[in-house]
Amino acid sequence: MRPGFLAGLTAEIALLKHTGHLAEAGGGTPAGAAAAVQRLIGQGATAIISFGLAGGLRPGLAPGTLIIPTAILDGADSFPTDPALTEALGGATGHIIAGAATIISTAAAKAALFAATGADAVDLESVAAARAGLPFAALRAIADPAERDLPPAALTALKPGGQIDLVGILLNVLADPRQIPALIRVGQDTEKAKQMLKASVKTKICNALPPPTPTLPTRGKET
Repeated sequence: MRPGFLAGLTAEIALLKHTGHLAEAGGGTPAGAAAAVQRLIGQGATAIISFGLAGGLRPGLAPGTLIIPTAILDGADSFPTDPALTEALGGATGHIIAGAATIISTAAAKAALFAATGADAVDLESVAAARAGLPFAALRAIADPAERDLPPAALTALKPGGQIDLVGILLNVLADPRQIPALIRVGQDTEKAKQMLKASVKTKICNALPPPTPTLPTRGKET
């Protein structure tokens, strides 16, 4: 089994750059995630791991909480994660992730999705991993807890390729400086989640999922 890692942000992919694993960013949209899955398959991936940040739906999940789910929800459809791949990541944490078409940005919207699905967290990529037709698992960290609204600038933070749009964020902040405290808090929460993911790369991914060793071409006998 050769896993390919699917994330939304290039910053998430950067956490994997020294592991030797295949990794692609979807740019923060379901369509981009689906395209990234196809790129991974084209590069030889035989399993998909959804990796990166997630939004909290269940109240009480603090920023940095690690999620290794047992299932991914896409509307009424439920996709169980692959047991062996999940165990290799450290074992399921007993959570469920719901997919979404757009960022769930308000506490009220998160509460509504939690009530409708019972899912603990939400992201934009895991459904693409679940629907790839390959063994899949997910490793996500809560960056946006259920109890908080995201400030407007956080919703304009991405370029299509998954890079942070610093200019877009700055312009949004200049238009409404009152959101600066909330934006700082988002940055702090995101950093906690990234540090948890970084630690997981060392303790889980590198130890349990060593990258495949390249096969050297066999030289023919000299005559």
